[in-house]
Amino acid sequence: EVQLVESGGGLVQPGGSLRLSCAGSGFTFSHYNMRWVRQAPGKGLEWVSGITSLGWTTTYADSVKGRFTISRDNAKNTLYLQMKSLKPEDTAVYFCEAYDGGSEIRGQGTQVTVSS
Repeated sequence: EVQLVESGGGLVQPGGSLRLSCAGSGFTFSHYNMRWVRQAPGKGLEWVSGITSLGWTTTYADSVKGRFTISRDNAKNTLYLQMKSLKPEDTAVYFCEAYDGGSEIRGQGTQVTVSS
């Protein structure tokens, strides 16, 4: 079964940190570019960060640049998102996605809540 499973979300105070993980299975993980997207309550999907298949290139939304770091371990079929200096506006469900030219796979999401 092709799937992505996110983990690592939770409740954190403003200024805190979290590390999200996304484990892939059922497909050749290293062949796919990966990205994180998020959906805040009552809003649409927002692209957060992306990484190429071998991890050579990373990109970030302006809203998270300098605070979030995306990485991947292809030997473990896992994508990561290290989040620091979290703000209340980072509260959202975070999804990981794998994509190539013809297909896209999305996980079920993990909730991140930033609140005091």
